[in-house]
Amino acid sequence: MKEEEGFPEDEATESEKTLSLVKELDAFPKVPESYVETSASGGTVSLIAFTTMALLTIMEFSVYQDTWMKYEYEVDKDFSSKLRINIDITVAMKCQYVGADVLDLAETMVASADGLVYEPTVFDLSPQQKEWQRMLQLIQSRLQEEHSLQDVIFKSAFKSTSTALPPREDDSSQSPNACRIHGHLYVNKVAGNFHITVGKAIPHPRGHAHLGSTCSTMESYNFSHRIDHLSFGELVPAIINPLDGTEKIAIDHNQMFQYFITVVPTKLHTYKISADTHQFSVTERERIINHAAGSHGVSGIFMKYDLSSLMVTVTEEHMPFWQFFVRLCGIVGGIFSTTGMLHGIGKFIVEIICCRFRLGSYKPVNSVPFEDGHTDNHLPLLENNTH
Repeated sequence: MKEEEGFPEDEATESEKTLSLVKELDAFPKVPESYVETSASGGTVSLIAFTTMALLTIMEFSVYQDTWMKYEYEVDKDFSSKLRINIDITVAMKCQYVGADVLDLAETMVASADGLVYEPTVFDLSPQQKEWQRMLQLIQSRLQEEHSLQDVIFKSAFKSTSTALPPREDDSSQSPNACRIHGHLYVNKVAGNFHITVGKAIPHPRGHAHLGSTCSTMESYNFSHRIDHLSFGELVPAIINPLDGTEKIAIDHNQMFQYFITVVPTKLHTYKISADTHQFSVTERERIINHAAGSHGVSGIFMKYDLSSLMVTVTEEHMPFWQFFVRLCGIVGGIFSTTGMLHGIGKFIVEIICCRFRLGSYKPVNSVPFEDGHTDNHLPLLENNTH
């Protein structure tokens, strides 16, 4: 029974040893408040430190709320799928005089253009539509100067937003003098040529041809056009493409407009939308057809596109919470350490300067010789001296 009664004492001893060992490992020893000395300079530095920490914490939280776009590049291995072309172009000619089709270079044949709709319309825009076009052209100019704005457009892309041309708000009594060609079509993922020219496309054993006898004279040709929308791949309404809002006015009846387009497959993954679309760059050229001067060709609008072998994956990323927490701890700890060191250095410099002034206030005293030859340099105890 005595041995059993001794067990609690042994357990208490072991717990005390463990507690004592844990106390020895304490990296944050506590100083009694009676030994802590406060000062006005220390309070001022603490106030500055807390204010700086608050400002940096607010800035860090704003960074934590923000997102950024990550770009990854790889070889595009998908050659079997079809490429979708979304078109909305208005030509300043009546619909019975023009035709649109695509020449597929892989099979040297006309791709089906049944998905396109020919709609008679008025070429001149209404005041509201002109304001839309002006804003779109302004965005295009800013995009060419500041490429980072493309990330903002990617983030704002979602299906409920549309950048299409608004409908006319006025009931124009003017008869239709133009043709709006809009819709989409599917082609093979190879280089091709989408063009709008005089006459309707007809099959031909050696390629394709346009039946242009419906338009009587060349003086009636007018390939002034406006590209309200042109994109490749899945239609993402909020994305602004390089040719959206472009307007060209023909200065001659027999004029050719050429657009050389390089299409880059793009996978877009944001917190609002995921789509397989395409980005593209374009080079424009226009010239007047004059066979006598050596400028050969056919008047019309030609868009020659080619696909890039690289695919871009654009992903919207967000700072994880653990990284935000680590950065926040670094801010707090860094400011505490830095302000402590600066306060110590400043206090040390002030003490040195003050000590020099104090030493300079004492006057040198004549040495008092002793009998053994030594001298006494200590201050004599005078009546005016107080200790």
